[in-house]
Amino acid sequence: MSTTQPLVLAAELAAAWSDIQAFHQDLPDLASPEALIGESSSACGTRLGFERLLHEAAHGLAAARDIRDTSRAGRYHNRRFLLLASELGLAHPVEPHASSGFSQVTMLKETRERYAETIERLDRALGAHQEAVAGDGTTRAFRGPAARHGSSGGGVRVKAVCGCGRNVRVVPSVLAQASIVCGACQQPFKIA
Repeated sequence: MSTTQPLVLAAELAAAWSDIQAFHQDLPDLASPEALIGESSSACGTRLGFERLLHEAAHGLAAARDIRDTSRAGRYHNRRFLLLASELGLAHPVEPHASSGFSQVTMLKETRERYAETIERLDRALGAHQEAVAGDGTTRAFRGPAARHGSSGGGVRVKAVCGCGRNVRVVPSVLAQASIVCGACQQPFKIA
């Protein structure tokens, strides 16, 4: 796999996040797009894409507004999460899932139209990345609730801190795959 490919995808994820911030001024910066690229057993989506990025943006708004939008170590998404997801243009199921609550949100047609150019750019980068990953003889899947409901998979995120004191929540196995570097101080995040 090309070493530049994850950097290109991370740059596209950051650009897509900026496009979301243009409509949601209080959305904080994306600390580490690289953390979204690796395999994850998070309850936050079945695959990496713009819909997943909007889902993560709902969590970002929750953090910025000091709203507790999940429980059960971040797996169960409550009704406060729903309000934020709706604000970002995501629809939700009528009834919560027993283990992940309202995590399985989907993009509304109007949202898809608003971000059409962004979605197209990100899809191209994701396609190139998946092609490069498949070309190195390994396969990786971005797991989410559809893949792991009923399983006993991990996914508990821990706090990782960089040199300037910023922090991210990350699944330890993702951090073990490769360093996640802070965009502000250029230091790797380490588990606190």
